[in-house]
Amino acid sequence: MTQSTGKPVKTAGKPAKVKKPVQNGGGKAAGPVADGNGAVSDSQPVLLSGGNPQIAKGEGDAPVQAYIAAMPGWKSDLGRRIDAIITQTVPGVRKAVKWNSPFYGVKGDGWFLSLHCFAKYVKVAFFRGTSLHPLPPGTSKQKEVRYLDIREDDQFDEDQFADWVGQASRLPGERM
Repeated sequence: MTQSTGKPVKTAGKPAKVKKPVQNGGGKAAGPVADGNGAVSDSQPVLLSGGNPQIAKGEGDAPVQAYIAAMPGWKSDLGRRIDAIITQTVPGVRKAVKWNSPFYGVKGDGWFLSLHCFAKYVKVAFFRGTSLHPLPPGTSKQKEVRYLDIREDDQFDEDQFADWVGQASRLPGERM
């Protein structure tokens, strides 16, 4: 490695960081990984900063299930519950993984929701959240987006969440 002056840069003898397969919170393997075509392999996903699984982008249920399986610790159970509520509330929901996040939408009408793992919570983004009643609690710098942050010890109001999902699925979605 060299600086712009052409002189070598010392790295203090530290080895380069290598991304390794990560274990879920309880020491269990993270699970199968979906490739960009929805096919599932046995390789283990990497957890990015904050514990967000690095899953190849892809359309369909397989990449979303691979993301959920790779969510660390308690977040995986929450991810399964969120996915089940969305699937139950919006029959035929369209699913995909983009930008290391599951997206949910209505075919031909764009995306209405995504979720993302952070170190201490799971963030659900409602893309037209300012049109939901009552408003989801988290504000955004984006005009219409509202968030729901769910932490491990939070009471997850599944009925309210299902109501928001139903409302969001009937609004024009985001085209991404």
